[in-house]
Amino acid sequence: MDLTFHHLIPRKVHRRARFKKNFTRESLNQGVYLCRAWHSGIHKRYDEMTLATHYASWDAISSDPDLQRHFAWVAKQRLTKQARA
Repeated sequence: MDLTFHHLIPRKVHRRARFKKNFTRESLNQGVYLCRAWHSGIHKRYDEMTLATHYASWDAISSDPDLQRHFAWVAKQRLTKQARA
């Protein structure tokens, strides 16, 4: 299955003064690889500023009850031909 890169602090907020001042370039570019369904689910549930301020670590993302339910649901789904490629 192809994986996508999820920036823990979304790229859309990197140029804001608050983030430029408080984070290094390396910390702004940290992220995790996720399947497309997980990645899309995260972005459907939370906007970029919420992700940047409250979900800027894998521990925060993985401990969120709503996202845990979504991840569990995705895990039960069958892979499509496109996802297997």
